[in-house]
Amino acid sequence: MDLDVLFLGTAGSAPTARRGLPATLIRRGGDRLLFDCGEGTQRQLLRSVGLLELEEVFISHFHADHVLGLPGLLKTYTLHGRREPLTLHGPPGLRALVDALKPLMGRTSFPVRVDELEPNQAVERDGYRVAAFRVEHGVTAYGYALIEDERPGRFDEERARALGVEPGPDYGRLQAGEPVQGARGEVRPEQVLGEPRRGRRVVITGDTAPCELTRLVATGADLLVHEATFSIEEADRARETGHSTARGAAELAAEAGVGLLALTHVSQRYAGGEIRDEARAAFERTIVPRDFDRVEIPFPERGEPIHHRAGSGSTPEPAAPRT
Repeated sequence: MDLDVLFLGTAGSAPTARRGLPATLIRRGGDRLLFDCGEGTQRQLLRSVGLLELEEVFISHFHADHVLGLPGLLKTYTLHGRREPLTLHGPPGLRALVDALKPLMGRTSFPVRVDELEPNQAVERDGYRVAAFRVEHGVTAYGYALIEDERPGRFDEERARALGVEPGPDYGRLQAGEPVQGARGEVRPEQVLGEPRRGRRVVITGDTAPCELTRLVATGADLLVHEATFSIEEADRARETGHSTARGAAELAAEAGVGLLALTHVSQRYAGGEIRDEARAAFERTIVPRDFDRVEIPFPERGEPIHHRAGSGSTPEPAAPRT
C-alpha cells in the first residue's frame, strides 16, 4: 500500500513567488486526503497531480490562510459537474464557516457534508484512521494524525507446509486471522504468523506552538509535518502568536523520536536554508520542503521516509538514519 505526502503549499500567512498558502495532500492507496486549503490550492493541484476529486478535506483552524481556497475549489468542482459528496472535517465552528462562504460558492452540484470533530475524535477508514488533537495557537485549532492499523506478522510458508497447509486460499485465510484445516489437524494463524507489524503514522500539526500533546501524538511517527514560522531570533514573537521556531519544532521531534521532520508554514522573511540549519542542530533528520516536494513513506521494515524534490530529476534524498 503506497503512502506519500505531497506539499502543495508551504508558506506562512502570506504567499511568496515560490511558496503557496498552506495545503498538504496525503495519498494512501486510492484515498486522497487534503489538509487545509489555502488560497490557490486548486491551482497547486492543477500544477502537480491534477484537480483530483477529493472526498475529504481536513481543516486545522479557521484563519484565512488555511481556508480561503475552499470557495474556489468547490465552485470549480460544480463547474465540472461533480456529483460525488465531499466531506469537510474540522473543529467546532466549521458549519458556520461553510454557511458564511455559501454566497461566494453559490449552489454546488454535489452534497457538501460538514463534520465538526471533537478533540481526540477519529475518522475511521479502511485500514487506518485520522485522529484530531488540540494544538496551541490561541484559537481552537487541531492537528491531525493518520494512523494505520497493525498488520499481521510475516507469513511463514515453510512452517505452513510443515503443518500440512497447501498453497492456495487457506494461506489467505490464515493471514486474515482465520484458522484452517491442515493435513494434521487445525492450524491457527499464530502458528504461521510472526509478531504483528506496526502501521505507519503521519502527523500534521497545522499552526501551533510546540506542545506536549503534539509530542505524545507524534511519538514514533514516521513523518511529522510541523510548522516553523520563525527562527530562534524571533522566539518572543513566536510565543506571542502561538507559532513555532524551527529550533522548537526540532527539539519536539527529537523528543518524540520521529523518522523525519518536515518544516512548513515558512515565513516570507526566510528562504528556507536558515530554517533547516537551525532545526538540524537539534534534529538532523529535518527537511524544509518546497511546494510540490513529496515524502514517500514505505512500510517500516522497508526503510526510512524518502524526500523527493519537485522537478529536480535527481536521486531521491533518503532521511538520515536513526541513531
